[in-house]
Amino acid sequence: MDSTKDYLAKKLNSDHQDLIHDISFDLFGKRFATCSSDQCVQVWDLDENGDWQKTACWKTHSGSVWKVTWAHPQFGQVLATCSFDKTACIWEERVVENASNKVEHIWVNKANLVDSRSFVKDVKFAPKHLGLQLATCSEKGVVRIYEAPDEMNLTQWSMQDQVECKISCSCISWNPSTYRYHSPMIAVGSDDSNSSSGGKVFILQYNDTVRDWIKISTIMIITDPVSDVSFAPNPALKYHRLAVASKDLHIFHLKPMNEDNDPNYDVQNTSYEHNLQEVAALPDHRCEVTGLSWNETGTGLLSAGVDGQLYLWKANYLGIWKKVGSLKGEIASPAEPQTFPQNNSLTTVAINNRINFRRFTQGRPPPPVRPLAPKFAGVYY
Repeated sequence: MDSTKDYLAKKLNSDHQDLIHDISFDLFGKRFATCSSDQCVQVWDLDENGDWQKTACWKTHSGSVWKVTWAHPQFGQVLATCSFDKTACIWEERVVENASNKVEHIWVNKANLVDSRSFVKDVKFAPKHLGLQLATCSEKGVVRIYEAPDEMNLTQWSMQDQVECKISCSCISWNPSTYRYHSPMIAVGSDDSNSSSGGKVFILQYNDTVRDWIKISTIMIITDPVSDVSFAPNPALKYHRLAVASKDLHIFHLKPMNEDNDPNYDVQNTSYEHNLQEVAALPDHRCEVTGLSWNETGTGLLSAGVDGQLYLWKANYLGIWKKVGSLKGEIASPAEPQTFPQNNSLTTVAINNRINFRRFTQGRPPPPVRPLAPKFAGVYY
């Protein structure tokens, strides 16, 4: 029996003047930001009536803005963007009252990261337990890791590491694992179209011994261009789960080698060798898969294709991934020319196939913001 369900999408009218490249929701799903080839970023807030209101729009770069991402709210209301103009930028929100006693949301440019010599394709903040860190990847295949030494001063960022992938990079994902003995890890995808150039997904891990990021694995079975990669949250799990959006949807498990080889495995003996296993290859989209989003427990995955179709996936008790939901977006098919009107239409579910699990799976507003616990040194949560 087909358990596929239908979900309703709510449309909004954006005044972006060109193609919208990315959408990013904040931690609580009550705010989202969009970026576009018109060089602007917009921020939308959910009001008390459950309606989305645009609260800010500003020019961020001198070229198309590819990606926008939120920092954890522990660090304030902070956004990062990356662009065709070879830079990444940090933005912080200030809420002020104007002369008419109306509240205005002003986003201030705090820092420009200008180390790249090619287009910056993606930018992501690290999980909060790693501090205020940021990763970028560029068309020339360079992954850069930045850190703000003082979380209260966002104007100062230092480049901590630089990793050469030697192939065009298109997307990155931090491993959100808070398991104490898991070293920081980043997955990198490549949009290189040459199938003979080898695997298109790389796994980088921070090595405490050499105090540097090293490439620990290349997923050789994926030779098609990769549009998105996403690590799943893995509470209480000792292995990592990674989804890859390419010609098809792929799901992998990564487990430290010594966990498999040693029945008396000592978790304090951190391994940088991993056993990579593909647990699912899902061709249901029948077109390029472009966006991925996990739920908060890493048990459900949402994927989007260039045809505007979204699928919701869950694994059964045997570990077999099944499609349990779907949504069809109203966009042009890949064979049809796309036009960009004065008021671009966007939905709260998908914008240019960038997706958010919370807004897709819930028909009600997200829960209210809860106070954040203070951050203590050496505590993972």
